[in-house]
Amino acid sequence: MKKKNAFYQVLSPNKDDAGVWVHQDAWFHLGEFDAGASETYSIKKPGNGVYLFVLEGEVEVEGQTLGKRDGFGLWDTNTVALKANENAKVLLMDVPMTI
Repeated sequence: MKKKNAFYQVLSPNKDDAGVWVHQDAWFHLGEFDAGASETYSIKKPGNGVYLFVLEGEVEVEGQTLGKRDGFGLWDTNTVALKANENAKVLLMDVPMTI
């Protein structure tokens, strides 16, 4: 279910979850944020990391300013804090960091 100023799930390893099912320990989320909105994402599985890709706008993630087409990876953390500096669309990929 699409929500404004929050991440919504579009892919997961659980057949009964929202979005498309995938046979991997990965969760993908999309978010549309108004300027000034913030969100904290909790990583779904220990050992996973997050890769964020900014589709539109500008956001700040863990002190880093990211613009359109910028990507940013995080690992060894449980949460990721995001703040929209301007209206933004973000793809967040919660994926394993080990083989």
